[in-house]
Amino acid sequence: IGRPNVGKSSLVNAILGEERVIVSNIEGTTRDAIDTRFTDDGQAFTIIDTAGIRKRGKIWENTEKYSVLRAQSAIERSAVVLVLIDAEAGIREQDKHVAGLAHEAGRGVIIVVNKWDAVHKDTHSMKKFTDEIRSQFQYLDYAPIVFLSAKTHQRVSTLPALIKKVAENHERRITSSTLNDVLLKAVATTPTPTSNGKRLRVYYMTQVKSGPPTFVAFVNNVDLMHFSYQRFLVNQLRAAFDFSGTPIVIVPRQRK
Repeated sequence: IGRPNVGKSSLVNAILGEERVIVSNIEGTTRDAIDTRFTDDGQAFTIIDTAGIRKRGKIWENTEKYSVLRAQSAIERSAVVLVLIDAEAGIREQDKHVAGLAHEAGRGVIIVVNKWDAVHKDTHSMKKFTDEIRSQFQYLDYAPIVFLSAKTHQRVSTLPALIKKVAENHERRITSSTLNDVLLKAVATTPTPTSNGKRLRVYYMTQVKSGPPTFVAFVNNVDLMHFSYQRFLVNQLRAAFDFSGTPIVIVPRQRK
């Protein structure tokens, strides 16, 4: 997914190794979400080329409104979403809106910086761009970043293995016993917060679903479970298990 003309169709063709979808410099060439199946190293994939997502104010044709809805539908039925950014144009506000759609849908996310071949670079260019992405997309701190060129095929071959890894992390399940070992250590190193003389108590955690990994934390008072402590627990889970590329959801629930 991405803004119009960031190279989505070109990337699909580069991954497939053939001109399967139409590529044009004219924005809006791709109108529909196009499914294509392929196999890489014995693993079957379905890749969906989507229409570019513009700002709402720029959506003026009924056909284009339909294209955006189809792109959003494609996000919902995907396990992993590649969020494309144009390296030449740099990060735009619309890039953040587009990426937010994947994050809010709970999909696995990989940030793909395309057209890297066209950027004048020095030894620090990649680090600077990475730092800028981390600053602008703080809610996607879990997403790996790949710099590539769909035009020259530079680093395109690394994508299928990374997509497979993120998909596996997105479906990862942790046993309750292992999960609560991590919880005990977390609470021991960083005591739970207090509010108006009341201390939050996290009794135990259990995973209720995957895709994305979702955990219920049973507590004495849900009002005491502030976002900052949820964030702390998420970071502890990331430190203990490989959840790169996938969001993690923690749902506080009051123990009866």
